[in-house]
Amino acid sequence: MDERLDLPQGTLDLLILKAVSLTPMHGWAISERINQVSRASLQIPQGSLYPALHRLERRGWIRAEWGASDNNRKAKFYELTRAGRKQLDAESDAWARLTKAVALVLDMG
Repeated sequence: MDERLDLPQGTLDLLILKAVSLTPMHGWAISERINQVSRASLQIPQGSLYPALHRLERRGWIRAEWGASDNNRKAKFYELTRAGRKQLDAESDAWARLTKAVALVLDMG
């Protein structure tokens, strides 16, 4: 896909939760992973990413720990908590139901 997509409200949280569910990552790596997996269709600006990370941390869905990045710089690594895993599962199910319902409406004759 050559076109970049705008994320519907609330979708960024789901994408972040999914990204950190696989392995702890620092902010830039989360953004790059989402961009890579979406084949460059989704680019998360830092002005959206870091407020979302802080919001998810406040909610207890992710936790942060300082560590060294690949280039040996100090970075905050985020990982999913048990509550975050439950939230990811719930949001993933809701997203699947929503997209299925929208597809039904778009496909009507």
